Amino acid sequence: DVNYGWLMRMIHANGASTFFICLYLHIGRGLYYSSYLLLLTWSSGIIIFLLIMITAFLGYVLPWGQMSFWGATVITNLMSAVPYLGTTLVNWIWGGFAVENATLTRFYSFHFVMPFIALMMMIIHLMFLHQTGSSNPMGSNSNLDKIPFHPYFSLKDLMSIIIVLFLLMLLSLLNPYILTDPENFIPANPLSTPIHIQPEWYFLFPYAILRSIPNKLGGVIAL
Repeated sequence: DVNYGWLMRMIHANGASTFFICLYLHIGRGLYYSSYLLLLTWSSGIIIFLLIMITAFLGYVLPWGQMSFWGATVITNLMSAVPYLGTTLVNWIWGGFAVENATLTRFYSFHFVMPFIALMMMIIHLMFLHQTGSSNPMGSNSNLDKIPFHPYFSLKDLMSIIIVLFLLMLLSLLNPYILTDPENFIPANPLSTPIHIQPEWYFLFPYAILRSIPNKLGGVIAL
């Protein structure tokens, strides 16, 4: 309930989708140019990806709508598939015996902290990248082919950032709810389960893996 609070919220929500579009394009480019051969750079990138996925999931729970609540319930319950420790682990994550206010407080705290951990990993990722050199269409890493980062790449990156921010503002101002599940406008109700529980689009690939295997433990192992 502050001036332009709705705008900040829409930029934040749609910014997550924009971020994941850029992230998946980056991963796709890495696969195309065989960046996975640079083990340290690729491994640190995968860790960053997992941290960002966790951050996005924690943030998705915070609006406390129907999809938020039941998404949190379903995903955290996957931990119960861990032999012996499963139930204890789930109760520890929840801070009780169900997804409730204590869970929301914990998720909010972790949602705030996780980006800083991801940022630290990004610095490590860049350090590894500077050691090995970036992948390119020619597959060459010769000093003869290199050009200064500034002004060539710095201006190119600046232009890309301006275009992405322009598209994000356009989306946030003209059609801010296009990527939002309408079910999530309904306040969380533990007594009413939605007919279709589905995640945001950027979580669809792990969701598809989980749905394709009928056994809970099998789905967790596949993930």
